[in-house]
Amino acid sequence: MSNAEMLREAAVEAPRMGTIDMKLEVVVIPVSDVDRAKRFYSDLGWRLDIDYTPGDDYRVIQFTPPGSGCSVIFGNNVTTTTPGSAKGLHLIVSDIQAARDQLLRRGIAISEPFHDAGGIFHHARGDRLLNGPNPQRKSYASYATFSDPDGNGWVFQEITARLTGHIEPDDTSFTPELTNVVRNAAAGKHRRDGHA
Repeated sequence: MSNAEMLREAAVEAPRMGTIDMKLEVVVIPVSDVDRAKRFYSDLGWRLDIDYTPGDDYRVIQFTPPGSGCSVIFGNNVTTTTPGSAKGLHLIVSDIQAARDQLLRRGIAISEPFHDAGGIFHHARGDRLLNGPNPQRKSYASYATFSDPDGNGWVFQEITARLTGHIEPDDTSFTPELTNVVRNAAAGKHRRDGHA
């Protein structure tokens, strides 16, 4: 057997043996004014982990949102991405209104809560977005947005019950649309795996 054939066989076999944990640790965000960004993320109430400047034209700042296992990094010469181009960075909250109120008290501009008429995630354009949180406060269905001074876009998403890939028949935590999508995906997986 050639090396290429052995590698292909190993790649096919690996998923059968289990998976390796992969945890999102850091998101790098592009900013134009490092000190201004540092003030903003500090004003959010995020924990400052490091502010490292070795003396040349390089600086790394890391902040971690409360309760998060993932941090954000920005600074001088840490990315070549255009400042403000990070969009759709989701922060999960258990109460969309309380999280929004906290940012307002801290002087941070944030949108009114909204939800999507489609019931699954949210559309990029506003034609399907409705004012106010999801009327039944279903998990994964309510949002609010804010931006840092460069325009990097953040989204609060309210999650009160986590999806696991399976939804019990009597579970009403999620929108009907999301419930149907999850159940259909689970049924498709069972068919692919050879289960009835």
